[in-house]
Amino acid sequence: MTPSKGPLAPAPHLAGRTLDAQLHLMDRQVLDHDGVPVTTVDDLELSGPAVDEEIPPGTPAPVLTALLTGPVLGTRIFGGRPPSARLIRIPWKDVAAVDVVLTLGVSGENLDAGWVERWIRDKIIARIPGGRRDPR
Repeated sequence: MTPSKGPLAPAPHLAGRTLDAQLHLMDRQVLDHDGVPVTTVDDLELSGPAVDEEIPPGTPAPVLTALLTGPVLGTRIFGGRPPSARLIRIPWKDVAAVDVVLTLGVSGENLDAGWVERWIRDKIIARIPGGRRDPR
């Protein structure tokens, strides 16, 4: 047993907030700045060293650059990865808050990610009696 040399040194201060991608980001709902649902997070885009390579000590950690969303249901059921050309990117700089949901600082109407939601709203829900009225 080694003798105690006093209290432990405090942990170094990290700039920003540390997020667990699986816990805080994946499969979370994304809302625009007005609270309107846009999409859900299906994958993440990182810049920096490749994830499958061994990262040497002292190398900066990968940086999150974008949230990815798109048609991934088939790949979740049958395996594989969707083609990157089919995924829609939401730049990380557009994310205003990470909480139970991810809130964007921009309008969802201008994003390609919400086209499915808008199409269903306009073509299906709007044709149901009472579907055009606000439920509140």
